[in-house]
Amino acid sequence: MVSRRDLFRRLDASARVTVISAPPGSGKTVLLRAWIGEAGLAERTGWVSVGREQRDPQRFWLAVADALRQTALGSALVRPLTASPDLDGWAIVERLLKDLAPLQDHVCLIIDDVHELGPAETLRQLELLLMRASPKLRLFLASRQPVRLGLHRLRLEGELTEIREPDLRFTRDEAREMFAAAGVDLPELALTLLYERTEGWAAGLRLAALSLAGHPDPERFAEQFSGTERTVSEYLLAEVLSRQSAEVRRFLLRTSVLDRVNGPLADALTRGSGGEQILHELEEANAFVTSVDAARSWFRYHRLFADLLQLELRRTAPGEIPALHAAAADWYAEHEYPVEAIRHAQAARDWTLAARLIADCWFSLYLHGQSVTAHELLAGFPALAVADDVELTAVMAADELTVGSLGAAERYLARARPGSAAVPADRRAHYQVLMAIVRLWVAQQRSNLPAAVEEARRLRAMAEAQDARRLGLGEELRGLALICLGITEVWAARFDQAAWHLKQGQAVAHRIGLPFLEFRGLAYLAVIEVLESSASAAKRCRQAIELARRHGWTDEPAAGTAYQVLGTVLAWQGQLEEAETWIRRAERTVTAEADSAAGVGVHYARGVLELARGRDVDAVAAFRAAMRLARHLAGHYLVTQTLALLLHTLVRMGKTEHAERVLADLGEHDRERGEIRTATAALRLAQDNPHAATAALGPVLDGSAPMLRRIWLVDAFTLEAIARDALGNPAAADLTMEHALDLAEPSGAVGFFLLHPAPSLLKRQASQRTAHASLIAQILDLMAGRKPVSSPAGPEPALEPLSESEIRVLRYLPTHLSAPEIADELYVSTNTVKTHMRHLYAKLGTHRRAEAVAHARALGLLAPSAQQRLLRHGPMKSCPPPVRPTLVDRLGDALTGERHVADAHPDCVGDRVADNTGDRSLGALAFLRFEGASMMRTFSSWVLVNRRIG
Repeated sequence: MVSRRDLFRRLDASARVTVISAPPGSGKTVLLRAWIGEAGLAERTGWVSVGREQRDPQRFWLAVADALRQTALGSALVRPLTASPDLDGWAIVERLLKDLAPLQDHVCLIIDDVHELGPAETLRQLELLLMRASPKLRLFLASRQPVRLGLHRLRLEGELTEIREPDLRFTRDEAREMFAAAGVDLPELALTLLYERTEGWAAGLRLAALSLAGHPDPERFAEQFSGTERTVSEYLLAEVLSRQSAEVRRFLLRTSVLDRVNGPLADALTRGSGGEQILHELEEANAFVTSVDAARSWFRYHRLFADLLQLELRRTAPGEIPALHAAAADWYAEHEYPVEAIRHAQAARDWTLAARLIADCWFSLYLHGQSVTAHELLAGFPALAVADDVELTAVMAADELTVGSLGAAERYLARARPGSAAVPADRRAHYQVLMAIVRLWVAQQRSNLPAAVEEARRLRAMAEAQDARRLGLGEELRGLALICLGITEVWAARFDQAAWHLKQGQAVAHRIGLPFLEFRGLAYLAVIEVLESSASAAKRCRQAIELARRHGWTDEPAAGTAYQVLGTVLAWQGQLEEAETWIRRAERTVTAEADSAAGVGVHYARGVLELARGRDVDAVAAFRAAMRLARHLAGHYLVTQTLALLLHTLVRMGKTEHAERVLADLGEHDRERGEIRTATAALRLAQDNPHAATAALGPVLDGSAPMLRRIWLVDAFTLEAIARDALGNPAAADLTMEHALDLAEPSGAVGFFLLHPAPSLLKRQASQRTAHASLIAQILDLMAGRKPVSSPAGPEPALEPLSESEIRVLRYLPTHLSAPEIADELYVSTNTVKTHMRHLYAKLGTHRRAEAVAHARALGLLAPSAQQRLLRHGPMKSCPPPVRPTLVDRLGDALTGERHVADAHPDCVGDRVADNTGDRSLGALAFLRFEGASMMRTFSSWVLVNRRIG
């Protein structure tokens, strides 16, 4: 016995009348007997099992009276009855109601197999008993079919408890308990298989347990268990199928070839009518038929019952099976259910119909994120059918690209190209679309930007063509072309164009309702955003991952890209355990064969993580794997960063000669990149040549050496600090290290400090007036191998984003200008300025102007005050600045790293450039560069600059 505690509790708390309705073998009788024993109600319970002999009303009611007399309380109240010709059911019910009226305590009456009750008159008599019986009489009715009694009033009055088939299904734990009680120890996978196939049906699980007891190979039995198992089939034949009429049996057998069925489809297969009514009656009779939609129009058969029906169909009418599948394929195709139509066409071995259907629907399946379904359908075609159909060959090429076999895709593409003449004229436009998609994807996966651009343009031109509009593919093709082009441009480092194309593609996808394309665009936009903001990129990655989880796209390559970017960001932030989780997912999802460009990113992420862990050998292996893969591509934006980190790792391992050889093999253009110059500086420091290190870093720090990600300046400033300290200039070293911490703090990029640890510099910085004490503590913990402690929460972010007008007003709040004066500066009314100030205070969670300014500075919305900068860095003239550009000719370079700041916070640009360059005049020019064009605003800006810098 399996103790079913949840159901016992429901029975304990049940109302005056309880109805248990479920198919045979669901455990109704066993449940009631077990509950009576558990609750100690045996002496208070009368039990009537309705058999064929009780179909006579008089015999049934005599059995009820005898059952009540056998209870402890009923024996004293219920008078004896004997059969007589003039004794009818109505009289017996009236007599029982009178006898039981004085009941002082509860008595239970269980009537099992109520569905066997014969005349409708008996049911009406039972209804009378239910409605008028003493409140102390609790009635339990168990039936294979819904009890046709007027119970609606009891339901409304809360006096009815109903337990149905879903409630009686065994849970997985209960199934495990049943097998254990039978002496069967099943592995988890085998248990899961049996549980899914039986759908928790008690009899199915019990029969499986009986068959498994002493079985030599339980796992194999579990894999093969079905409704054709002898014990199961005998039970279902006897208890279900044999009880149906000949018409219903024929109906069930002919529709058993379907996974789901509705009335019109059933009529098409049975060549009859009334199919929907039969399905409803079977469901109501609990005959292992279940509706699968709220409207109760589609139905399915229990898995084991379907197995039995298919076995019976093969045994009794094997010749009808192909025709049944063909009829199903035609019906599904006509009613626009392509997936089901293809499956039945394949089962009917109608390869021509199946090929036409898959060619027509493959693109739609892909756009709706159902590539796995399409792949499964294509796997059902024999090789000969593929070879004989050009369109099917083109679809196979596209499918191979989605599952990660570029070589196989190119072979199919080569076979499909010369066969275009064989495509019927009315299908040629569809074929050309398929071929254009395949060519575009091949170019994309080869990172062949010129070819991808050409194919994308061709596809967009097709989208505008009349044929595409006739096929209903215009906007879909345009969206796909834009997204694919954007992805190719990402890997080729054309980020501005990539962002534009991806956003345009997302807009198209959103407009026409294609979340899968939106999801792909979102994942690859994260690749671009990581160049500017790690926090923003991580947020976008998590959005893409959540979208993938919601729609079942977690194994899609685009999801792998989101995993890789998120893992890389977390690795640089020192969150190594979480980074490992996401990078592993990326490694499982992205294969080099499927997407070489994304594969480079995955190897790069693994290298960054191993580097942060101090596993230099593993890091070198990952970086070399990325470089090997990148050699097969036309260009990849991560190549320079990967080379730089490879050099860093070799230097850290003491392999300076090896690093020199790698450096010597690079071209002049590559050696001038900021990332490579930074790695060169690390190499020179390892060779005890700090002068050469500062010389290598000079163009990086003054902005003349191109660098993909500004965050890499953290590495450059850190190495500059190490070099300055080695040259005996600790003041410059401290100032430069503070600059490195300034850059690292917003994104938490602590990983750069682990490349070439300088704990003594950091400890010295912590002992001085630094603004980054907690960040230094985190870095030192990572260097010591301790898990990083979560950094204390920063200032509360603004409750809502600030508008552009509010930001303009905010910039004037640190000044001594009054609201009317600010209004004059901005050419707006005083009331407008005061309104913006109220909104600013509300959004920043402050009440006064000074509080708003302080909070805005803490959030980075305003530059630090002069006093804060003095506390952070000390007087600028106290130590030589690490960067010394000229005034005007270097202004553009000095601003290169500040542009993303200028977009959001123009008022702090001048301060940052002045801090970074040591030139206040250059800072003033930078301020003006972003602060406005009119002469009046220029004059006002000069006033503010002079107030700020004294």
